[in-house]
Amino acid sequence: MIKINLNDLMTKYHVSSSELAEKIGITPDNLSILQNGKAKAIRFSTLEKICEALDCQPGDLLSYEQEDKQV
Repeated sequence: MIKINLNDLMTKYHVSSSELAEKIGITPDNLSILQNGKAKAIRFSTLEKICEALDCQPGDLLSYEQEDKQV
């Protein structure tokens, strides 16, 4: 599973949800979907804007965690 570590970076850079949503041009509701891990996809343009706003790399935002496979 791909995780978006947005909350960690927002805390690190002291950026509120409303501030970031405004900076990257998405609604607070859509940002909340990203923050809560409910997003099924993210546009490269949105990813780029987040990286610009938080001065980070895509690898800082995204991580992979293997899901437990039950037999």
